[in-house]
Amino acid sequence: MGYIKTTILMAAMTALFMGVGYLLGGAGGALIALIVAAAMNLFAWWGSAGMVLRMHNARPVPRRDPSGLSDMVADLSQRAGLPMPQVYIIEQAQPNAFATGRGPSDAAVAVTTGLMQQLSREELAGVIAHELAHIRNRDTLIMTITATFAGAITMLANFGMFFGGRREGVGIIGSIAMMLLAPMAAGLVQMAISRTREYAADKAGAEICGHPLWLASALARIQAGASRIDNHAAEANPATAHMFIINPLHAHARDSLFATHPATENRIAELRKLAAAMPGRASARPAPPPPSRAQGKGGPWG
Repeated sequence: MGYIKTTILMAAMTALFMGVGYLLGGAGGALIALIVAAAMNLFAWWGSAGMVLRMHNARPVPRRDPSGLSDMVADLSQRAGLPMPQVYIIEQAQPNAFATGRGPSDAAVAVTTGLMQQLSREELAGVIAHELAHIRNRDTLIMTITATFAGAITMLANFGMFFGGRREGVGIIGSIAMMLLAPMAAGLVQMAISRTREYAADKAGAEICGHPLWLASALARIQAGASRIDNHAAEANPATAHMFIINPLHAHARDSLFATHPATENRIAELRKLAAAMPGRASARPAPPPPSRAQGKGGPWG
C-alpha cells in the first residue's frame, strides 16, 4: 500500500511540475519539466533522505553512545519488528524529531539536543516509537518525496515570477498562478498527507512503546518548546516542516486545511482515549527526567 501511495504522489507532483513548466515555456517547457521531474523522482527515491539530514546538520550517533539513545532505538526497533535504523542528533535547542529514508531497511531517526535535554526517558521512548511507526508504515519515503518536490515547485514558481510566462496569452495570470497556486497545491498535498499520517503514527507508536501517555506527555512538552524556540534550519527549509513530530514553524492551534500537523491538543486527546482503552495504562505517568549518563540495558518501557 505504501508503494501505491508513493506512485500516486509522484504522478501528482510530476503533473504539477509539468503544469508550471508549461506556463513558463509552453509545450517545450512542459517537456523540459518532465525530464527534470523524472530526474528528481530518481533523486528523491535514492538521495533525498541524506539531503534532508544535511539540511538540518544532523550527525550520526555511534552504536554505543554514552547517552543510551542508540540502545533505546535498538530496543524499540525490536519491539516494532524493524531493523535498527541509523540514529542522528541535531544540535538544536528546539525539542523535535523526525524520521526519513526509503523504507525500513535504510531508515534514519533524527532527534534534536533539545529533545534529549527536555524530555524524560519515558517521553523520549514515546517519541522514538512514533518515528519508528512512520518507518514501519513507510511514511518516511512519502514525506521525503513531498519535501523534495514541494521545494522544487516553489523554486520553479519563483523563477516564473522573475521571468514571466512564455506561453502566449498567459501573461500576468500565469505568473500569479506560478507564484501562488502551484506552491499552494504542493503544500496542500504535503499537509493533507502529514495530518493523516501523524494520527496513525501516534496510535502505532503508543502501541510500540506500550504507554500512550508517554507520547501524550512528550507532545505537550515538545509543543511548549517549539512555540518559544526558533528552529532556524527548519525556517530556512520549510518544505521539511511536515516531517517533524511537531511543526517546527509554530503551527496554528486548529486542524485547519493549511496546517502541516494536527492540533497537538487533538493528538493528546486521542492518545488519552487509547490509554483508557488499554488495561493498566490509563494511570501511567512518565517518570522524572533521567540522569545524563547511560540508563543501562533495560527496555525504556520498564
